[in-house]
Order: sequence, then C-alpha cells, then structure tokens
Amino acid sequence: MQPRALPLEKGVNFRDLGGYVTKDGRRLKTNKVIRSASLGNLSTKDLEFLEDYGLRYDIDFRSAEETKAAPDRLPDETKYFFAPVFPEDETKSSQKDRQKEAFFTDPQAGFDNMVQAYQHIVLADSAKKAYRQFFDVLLANEKEGQSVLFHCSAGKDRTGMGAVYLLSLLGMSDELILNDYLASNHFLAPWHKEQLKKHQLAGETTQIFLDNMRALGSVDPLYLQTALDIMQREYGSLGDYLRHELQVTPTQVKQLQAIYLEEI
Repeated sequence: MQPRALPLEKGVNFRDLGGYVTKDGRRLKTNKVIRSASLGNLSTKDLEFLEDYGLRYDIDFRSAEETKAAPDRLPDETKYFFAPVFPEDETKSSQKDRQKEAFFTDPQAGFDNMVQAYQHIVLADSAKKAYRQFFDVLLANEKEGQSVLFHCSAGKDRTGMGAVYLLSLLGMSDELILNDYLASNHFLAPWHKEQLKKHQLAGETTQIFLDNMRALGSVDPLYLQTALDIMQREYGSLGDYLRHELQVTPTQVKQLQAIYLEEI
C-alpha cells in the first residue's frame, strides 16, 4: 500500500504510518504514529487538525541550531521532546554558504555527504541516545486515539531511519520498509522543486551544483544500504543493533507490537 499523507496546509512529507501490514498479517493502527518534515510553518488550521487527530507526543530529531531557526508549532496538548541525532545538521538540509564550495566543483560531493551522514546516524553516540529516547516515547504512547509524531527538517534521513527501526521491530517486510523510506522522494518533490528554483534564482545554476542539491534533497537506496551494511559489519545485523546499541529489549518489542498493531 501507499503511505497516507495527512491533509495539512503547510505540512511537508506528513504521513500516518497506519495501514502497513506485517509479515505475520497484523496491521499498523492509524492515528498512532506519524512521520514528517519540520513543523515550523504549520498553520492554525493544521494545529487544529493535529489536535483533533490526537497528537500528544512530538519527537524532534533536529539539532539545536535547526530548532532555533524554525521552532516546532504544536497543539497545546502535545508534549515536545528534543532528541538531536546530531549536534549539528549533518544531512545538510539547511546549507550555509561556507559549506557549499565543494558542491560547485565535485560531482560526488552531495552523494558522499549523505553517505557520511548515514554512517554517523549508525555510529554516533548522539544518534544512539536520540533513537533510544524515540523508543521511550513510543512505548509511552499507550492510550488509544493518541498519536506520536517524529520528524527532522525534511523528514527523510533522520526520520527515515527512525521509521526503518520502528517498522523493522513491528515485523514489516524489507520491501515495505524500503518503499516507505523511498516514498519521501514523492512527498518531497514539490518542496525540492521549489528549493532548486531558489538556487537558480540565486544564480547557482551549474549542473554539478544542481545534481549535488538533488543528492542532498532526496533519499537513495544506497544511503539506507550504507547504514545497514555498517550495522552488519560492526554489530551483526539491524536486529542486533537495535537490541544491543539502542537497548530495545524483547519485552519492549512485544510492548511496541501490542501498542501499534491490530489484528485484521
């Protein structure tokens, strides 16, 4: 099935993960877990929608610099959790001028930047701490009709790996997990087109630069495979990583499945 976008005026890459079916035939509940890009531009109508939707927990994977630049807008009843995957924004969703030089001259710079970011997502202590906090909040979301949302700036890399971890523990197939990960390219297409237009208006129109911006602004199976390969090499497997590095116990896996899955 295709991911379900939420009908928000100013939300980007906003989708409910409900409806996905596990390998053993159970279904992820709707109105329980949402992934998205930044919440900084949400309209009043969007906040009303999310309030009615039951949004009670917001996990922000962005750095302090990113959160300061675009603070989350949230319904009054929603609890906010700051869980920075990186001390700085290593996925470069927000580029500084001083960081751009290589993107004009090196055709591989954008791709290499993303591969390095995914290495850090797996290996960095800050990332492990953030995703452990992510699971703590997920485990607290026990009441029916209440939702937890997790996000970063574009909702594709740090958020994408959070979804990979959760969907894996819930028992989804590798194909489904990859499809959900890659769906960000579809949901971000209008946003990405707008960003490229801004670069062109600023005179940043060399093909090398635009190709690097596409690499930075999208997800790629090779990015995810980079993370999975490191987990296999350093820790044994994705499951071993979740169990030993993020310390998600078998009991907690059962709790997550009880909270988020339903019989069909």
